[in-house]
Amino acid sequence: MWGIVLLLLALWLAVSLIGLLIKGLIWLFVIGLALFIGTSIWGWIKRESGG
Repeated sequence: MWGIVLLLLALWLAVSLIGLLIKGLIWLFVIGLALFIGTSIWGWIKRESGG
């Protein structure tokens, strides 16, 4: 499961960086950042609950 979480975090980070680097894709940065934060929180909760 941790492999999937790390893969998703890397994917969201890449999407965010693409959104920052390509002019006019700020919305992509915002979506990538929100997904990155959501996945991080979800992973933290799963780690705390032992699941």
